[in-house]
Amino acid sequence: MDKYLLVILIFMVVTIPIAFVEPSTGELRDQPFFALMWAAIGGIIIIVLYSSFKERKERREANAKRRSRK
Repeated sequence: MDKYLLVILIFMVVTIPIAFVEPSTGELRDQPFFALMWAAIGGIIIIVLYSSFKERKERREANAKRRSRK
């Protein structure tokens, strides 16, 4: 996984508790931000799928290069 995607992934993971806890006081919110939580979860899923797709594509290209050398 790229370091940029890893940083964004960390921000997404930190966003989930912020949806339930008020950052300024540390207390639980009466009405949590479910849209923020689901957006963070969706972002995490997209980042994981994109990075696995990218790694799979790079692996295929590397295998094709190795086979063509023989």
